[in-house]
Amino acid sequence: MTPLAALQCLRLASPGLPIGAYSYSQGLETAIDLGQIHDRASAEHWLRGLLAGPVSRYDAPMLARAHRASAANDAPALVALNQTLLASRDSREQRQESVQMGYSLRQLLAALPETASQPLPAALQDGELAFLLAYGWAGCRLGLDEATVVQAYLWGWLENQVMVLMKALPMGQTAGQQLMSALLPALAAASEQALTLPDARLSAFAPMQSWMALRHETQYSRLFRS
Repeated sequence: MTPLAALQCLRLASPGLPIGAYSYSQGLETAIDLGQIHDRASAEHWLRGLLAGPVSRYDAPMLARAHRASAANDAPALVALNQTLLASRDSREQRQESVQMGYSLRQLLAALPETASQPLPAALQDGELAFLLAYGWAGCRLGLDEATVVQAYLWGWLENQVMVLMKALPMGQTAGQQLMSALLPALAAASEQALTLPDARLSAFAPMQSWMALRHETQYSRLFRS
């Protein structure tokens, strides 16, 4: 990886990227509210389950496919992937999260000097855009290879989940970093699996997370939007 590509990777993975990721918990807030997650051990168990399930078996592999289609400038494949990703979200809030972050990333790419001259295909320049599709396009246009884009996404996902825990649980920053250290091997395994998982093994099946996401829509007191 060139020094410039490494810096672009850091930008794409940064929680400071202005796409609103910090405002979503992906059902984690409800799991805390219902007592399913109450300490570091239960948080690690929850996150390991997601990493072994929909994160490594659907989201990250679909991101890899989005990057491949972007690199090939395959507009029909990108449109099909976008439709599939939008349909895969189980709850209203999960779909809204994907659409809002996809929209924000599309607007950011149009404003950056590196990507302004490389717009999305015409069919994706307006309307609902799935976040993972936009992320794959962004990584490709910023000069990152497929593996690096997947790693950047997974790092950002885990960091955001840990930040949710630090805001909603009695968990300090050191404990949060210890949790990330414990999960980094699983994150690396998820990254490797995402690059080779065949279509027949794709699976977004995560009933507990889906239920938590649905419950969050009517949760009385909330810090996060999902």
